Amino acid sequence: MREVDFSLEGYELDWNLAADIATLIARRENPDTMMIARCNRLTNSCSPCSLSGDLGGRPGWEVYGETHGGRLKITVNQGVFVFIFT
Repeated sequence: MREVDFSLEGYELDWNLAADIATLIARRENPDTMMIARCNRLTNSCSPCSLSGDLGGRPGWEVYGETHGGRLKITVNQGVFVFIFT
């Protein structure tokens, strides 16, 4: 899976803005992309939430994204928000 990291400084970055920016990046290569897994460390929430534990030392939501067609992982502000897209 390809990985992209970005940070935004000087502006308060919330979940919605981070998701919008990540989606714009993902759609540059694949206009039909879908977000299939995500994590918000500010609220300690992830999706799919039924896989929030560790699987082989990695978060379940991340393993799910990778094994269900995830091709692009976008990490925002050193892991505050993480998105996986098809």
